[in-house]
Amino acid sequence: MFDSIAIVGATGAVGRLIRQMLEERDFPYEKITFLASKRSAGSTITFKGQEHTVQELTPESFQGIDLAIGSTPDDTAAEFVPWAKAAGCVVVDESGYWRMDPTVPLVVPEVNPEAIRDHQGVISSPNCSTTQMVVAMKPLHDAGRIRRVVVSTYQATSGAGVKGQQDLTEGSRAALDNSDYKYEAFKYPIAFNLIPQIGGPKHEGYTSEEMKMVHETHKIFADDTIRVCPTCVRVPVVNCHSETMLVETEKKITVAEARELFANFPGIKLIDDLDSGQYPMPSDCDGDDAVFIGRIREDLSSDNGLTFWCVSDNLRKGAATNAVQIAELLVKSAATAS
Repeated sequence: MFDSIAIVGATGAVGRLIRQMLEERDFPYEKITFLASKRSAGSTITFKGQEHTVQELTPESFQGIDLAIGSTPDDTAAEFVPWAKAAGCVVVDESGYWRMDPTVPLVVPEVNPEAIRDHQGVISSPNCSTTQMVVAMKPLHDAGRIRRVVVSTYQATSGAGVKGQQDLTEGSRAALDNSDYKYEAFKYPIAFNLIPQIGGPKHEGYTSEEMKMVHETHKIFADDTIRVCPTCVRVPVVNCHSETMLVETEKKITVAEARELFANFPGIKLIDDLDSGQYPMPSDCDGDDAVFIGRIREDLSSDNGLTFWCVSDNLRKGAATNAVQIAELLVKSAATAS
């Protein structure tokens, strides 16, 4: 058990969910500290029935802290993680800053839990769109070795933070009222619209969000021969990312076999009955920690291809849940070692 833990970015949207999950899952600790920016320092948080004062994040914050879970902007993570490591604190980091560092494991507990053994004080949690994709890939990869993935994402506005959600709500109201609204999170209107760009231009016409899915998938599976072709799209949905996935395997996997593999895999919920109109939708998956799979069918354009629909709560499994699960892995690993 880690006697003293801290939540960095405790007042943010993901930070609030991390706090909620630590309560719900009865995460073991003796002392907990809540850290945030100078702007939020001094505010109070109620956790397990007790009030806690939020402390300002400083280089001295990690003295006596054994484990920190961080959900902060990349530049903040770049700064605070070395402070924590210097104090002997292990960090589970939600930001994108450390993910591709070769010394930092990138972990999804259902996919590569063994990677935590190699940590040097920091463990990263992947991008939300990558996380649900690799969970969906894992049972198929184990059964037939995936060689290629073509994925299109339908990403909710919550992925762009509070301002993204505000843009959808207020922008929709303005569109219906035929009035003006100045968008803050998005360059173009998201109300009644799709924006086929998430992140900046990165590589030969692909965006930074798309290349994260490529590079993070390679790192998580420790296999850079898996070909990944992503297209990331922002859609007018409040929460939960959706993805269409076309997966090609070395060994043929039938639809019936895929259904059984998905149904028996931890962290996946199968909803797949087209005849009765049963399949995952964001409005039904909101607030759940699972990765939902449906619309499973053979790819008509390749011999060993399967295509399916995948939905997951990007704030939970795509962020907060995965980070807490990594922390639970660390607790279990420490208990086993002792």
